[in-house]
Amino acid sequence: MNVNDTVAIKRFHLFHGNVSEDYKNWPSPDVIISDGAYGVRGFRGDTSDVSSLSDWYKPHVLEWAKAAKPSTSLWFWNTEVGWATVHPLLLATGWEYVQLAIWDKGLAHIAGNVNGQTIRQLPVVTEVAALYRRKVFLNTGDGQTLDAKGWLRAEWKRSGLPMSKANEACGVKNAATRKYLTSDWLWYWPPGEAVQRMADYCTKHGAHTESPYFSIDGKRPVTAVEWDRMRAVWNHKNGITNVWSRPPLADSERLKGTMERSAPRTYKPTKQSAAHLNQKPLDLMLTQVASTTNEGDVVWEPFGGLASGSVASVLLGRYPYSAEIDDTFYSLALTRLEEANTFLESNGIYREEQ
Repeated sequence: MNVNDTVAIKRFHLFHGNVSEDYKNWPSPDVIISDGAYGVRGFRGDTSDVSSLSDWYKPHVLEWAKAAKPSTSLWFWNTEVGWATVHPLLLATGWEYVQLAIWDKGLAHIAGNVNGQTIRQLPVVTEVAALYRRKVFLNTGDGQTLDAKGWLRAEWKRSGLPMSKANEACGVKNAATRKYLTSDWLWYWPPGEAVQRMADYCTKHGAHTESPYFSIDGKRPVTAVEWDRMRAVWNHKNGITNVWSRPPLADSERLKGTMERSAPRTYKPTKQSAAHLNQKPLDLMLTQVASTTNEGDVVWEPFGGLASGSVASVLLGRYPYSAEIDDTFYSLALTRLEEANTFLESNGIYREEQ
């Protein structure tokens, strides 16, 4: 199979080649799941240490920033020091840090491999997945560019109305001034209905202006739907914290063996080492996708590997776009995605798009 072949079957898109060649064909993402270079020579193309990780990621991060929506989220997998190295680059390109999720693999990750004679540090049993969201910046009617918190406050002040009137506009006791228009850390992203009410109130009672109040496009006030669409998705599930205590894969989910090069996509099981040294558990990927997307959303997994994030996306009714340059990993990933798609079809979940 030619390295530049693209397979787009039903609910997924998997590109065989360098993802940089295919970004232009991907729709804007609702979430990006990055599991690329760690600086540990973990795969062909990985860097030898973390010092060059920022350079490795820079062209990709620039593509992500260019394609992202205001509501796009990013999960960035890496080692602790690898993440810390790339973190400034992510901030500089418009990503806002939310939190760090820690995968605790437990003692099973080091059993038989570490002892007091061979290591002089605490054994490492963790990886991290940092959650980011896009930093939303908007233009005010008087020419300023501010983040969402500053923009809301500036637009209300531009009307010349007392801050207290915002509560009347929103139909609340004090939430508008206490949460929606505050300048301190207590600020809360307001629901679209509240923003639309403030826009309508300022238009009716505020000072005359040639520039519409609370306008995203400079032509008319923002609607509730438009405002809500700018907020990143978060589907909360009680009981799940930012520490994921989950042993590394050692069961039937762990892919082992090699691929028959003469027969593409034919898997040859063996009792040898794992096919991929860092295969992510499907349950962790299901957690990431479910928490930051809704059904029908677009998921990017630019460094596909075995495409665990994309498999989770298919099973949850999302549309993943992924790429993998390695022939063996690509073939394994394609098989997994086709099986996930077949599972949906056989259970009557999949519906052919018209």
